[in-house]
Amino acid sequence: MITELGIVAGEIWHFLDEKGSCSLSSLVAGLDKSRDTILMSVGWLAREGHVTLVQEGQGYKIDLRK
Repeated sequence: MITELGIVAGEIWHFLDEKGSCSLSSLVAGLDKSRDTILMSVGWLAREGHVTLVQEGQGYKIDLRK
């Protein structure tokens, strides 16, 4: 499971690098992975300081840290 989360974290990083910041729902729609796996991988990236999360309404905007 840890290996899969790392791979998905890489996919998220590349998605954000190509498309720029996006909502969590856009990220889930743009990747062919389960929502739970994406959430865990976003948490990993956030903990490592690679992404920023900003609450917008009831959702979150995700962006690569500059």
